[in-house]
This record gives sequence, structure tokens and C-alpha cells, in this order.
Amino acid sequence: MFTRAIVRLPCRNLKEGLSSADLGIPLYEEAFSQHGKYISALKKLGIDVTILDSDEQYPDSVFIEDAAICDREFAVITRPGALSRRGETEGMKEVLGDFFNHIEIINQSGTLEGGDVMKVNDHYYVGISARTNHKGADQLIRVLNDYGLTGEKVRLAKMLHLKTGISYLDNDYILVSGELAESRQFSKFRKIIVDPHEAYAANSLWINGKVLVPEGFNDTRRKIEKAGFETLTLDTSEFRKLDGGLSCLSLRF
Repeated sequence: MFTRAIVRLPCRNLKEGLSSADLGIPLYEEAFSQHGKYISALKKLGIDVTILDSDEQYPDSVFIEDAAICDREFAVITRPGALSRRGETEGMKEVLGDFFNHIEIINQSGTLEGGDVMKVNDHYYVGISARTNHKGADQLIRVLNDYGLTGEKVRLAKMLHLKTGISYLDNDYILVSGELAESRQFSKFRKIIVDPHEAYAANSLWINGKVLVPEGFNDTRRKIEKAGFETLTLDTSEFRKLDGGLSCLSLRF
């Protein structure tokens, strides 16, 4: 169960963010409204939400999940693989220091973004992608081992981030799409396969008994409900234009 989350408000410079989606320019006012509804949903699910001010220097900074990894006893400040996003971790030590006594940092030469990190109980999967390299993943796994946790790397050929194509829900269920659907690394899980035309919905988010699902992906929502989960849909269309999804918008712990 999660009790806390940290979010960062979208900035007016959002339209300058990185994107491969080719879905148009994100609209700030609409994104701000969608972000507000996301915060409201977290609060309704029992989460105490810390809201950070927007940062006009970094258009992608609303995707705060990439800046840190939070566990029960510690947090890790990442080192984003996208050069334009490196500065997003500035100030995170002070922010996280309000919640954690132990804060680790990914060092130079290693790159790591939180979108490539998926936790399942006491084990972590770390995607090797265009944004996260082996050195960054190895550093994180060493940190995990120091705290009695385990981790393993997952090679990605096509996806931006690991959690672009997979989400752990609960009770050994994973929501999975694309190149990860047949991966042997996830063969022990009960799979809910996301159809290619709804691939974006593979980034859904389990929060305290409910699954947040992006609005407009009804086939995936029905599959999740058939597996026994309650769902709540949220419009993330403006963030989708920047390759961002539901998990990207918060740090949860």
C-alpha cells in the first residue's frame, strides 16, 4: 500500500518537451487540468500528496518518476539519460530528505531513469534502454542489494522505458505489451496482454486496490476488470503527446 506521493506541476514550457509520439503540441491549460485530476485521484485513494512547483527550465520535469526511485527505507536520485533532463534531479535531495534518512545517488557514467524501474515485492526489474545504461542499472542493483533487495536487468529493443510496456498490478498480475509480452523474464506472472492498438495503456497504475487506466482504452480496461481489479480512468492525452503516462507523473511510496 502507498501512503505518500510527490508530484511536480507541469510548466508553461511543456511544449518544448521531448517526444517521439507525433500527436501534436501539448496544451498547457489542458495538461494542468489533467494533472489536477490526477492529484485528486491519488488523494481519493488515501495518498498524502506533496506538490512541487513547476520548473520552466525543464519542460519534461512533470514526469517526476524519472528523477528518483523511492522504497520503504531509502530513495535513489537518478541520472537521466536524456541530456536535456539532467538538471531535473537538482533539489531532489532536499525534497526527498523530508521523507528518507537514506538517499543514494547514481554517479557519473551511469544513466538511470525511473521509468525503467519496476518493483515487484522485494525485487526490481531495470530496463536497459536509450535512457538507462548498464552502469546505471548495475549501480542501482548494488544499492538494492545493500538494503536486502534484489534486481535484474531487462534488455529493451524498441520501447522508450521498461514501464512503457509493462506494469505490475497486484496478486502476480502484470499488464504487458509488445516486445515484453513473450519475455521469459516475466513467464512466472499472470499476464494481461495489451493489444497493439492500445499499447499506451500498458502504462496503467495500481494504487491501493484500484488500477488507474488512461482514458479511451476500453479493451484494456475491461481486461483488467475481468482479472478482478477495480479501475479508474483518467485523461492523460496531453502527457501522451510527450511519451508520458500515468506512472510518470508521480513518485509513490
